[in-house]
Amino acid sequence: MSGTTSGAELEDAFILHARPYQETSQILEVLGAQHGRVGLVARGARRPKSPWRSVLQPFLPLRLSWAGRGALYTLRGAEAASFALALDGVALMGAFYLNELVLNFVRRGDPHPGLFIAYSQALAELRSGGDPEPALRRFELQMLADVGYGLNLEHDVLNDVPLDPDALYEYRLEQGPVPVAADGAALAMSGAVLLAIGRGDLSSPATLQAAKRLLRSVLAHYLDGRTLKTRAVLASMRR
Repeated sequence: MSGTTSGAELEDAFILHARPYQETSQILEVLGAQHGRVGLVARGARRPKSPWRSVLQPFLPLRLSWAGRGALYTLRGAEAASFALALDGVALMGAFYLNELVLNFVRRGDPHPGLFIAYSQALAELRSGGDPEPALRRFELQMLADVGYGLNLEHDVLNDVPLDPDALYEYRLEQGPVPVAADGAALAMSGAVLLAIGRGDLSSPATLQAAKRLLRSVLAHYLDGRTLKTRAVLASMRR
């Protein structure tokens, strides 16, 4: 970010993380519709009579105003943008997983309007109940594309031709699908499955499982040794 004073006025946003700062304040990491990930200081937000105490909550659609310069801006205003049902159980942990992904992959100051929409849609899917896995997988795909790590799920990179739905491929990290003769590779799957993942069509249990296997490998590659705490919690809840 530059050293010039700048900010935002009532920008749609979500809180990704909050931590105490000094005696009565908080430092917030937020995802804004126009500005992407932003660091904010919410002065006095932890005071008992602060009007922000009930507003500055994760997963609640907010409108935030801020101003300042440097790595951290000062929060000037906060209001709820709309009513949102509370999350609980596996859906709540899935939402925390979304936040952890953004904090690990998105840099402050990079606008990602498409990612903000995908995040909003994922939260809506989690609130609707049912299996959270399709929403999480679709968000992972969108996030990777937005930060420059998009997956090639349409072309055979060895022969530079569209994928054959009936053929078998191995997905090679940072490259894409290459034909294989047998289903022995760690990331081997059919062209039909890869094409379905690329469309976000995860209605088939087999496709959903393949997407999870593929995206787990891709995310681990780019995390470069960092671990996602919420993933372990989600796994233990399912057990």
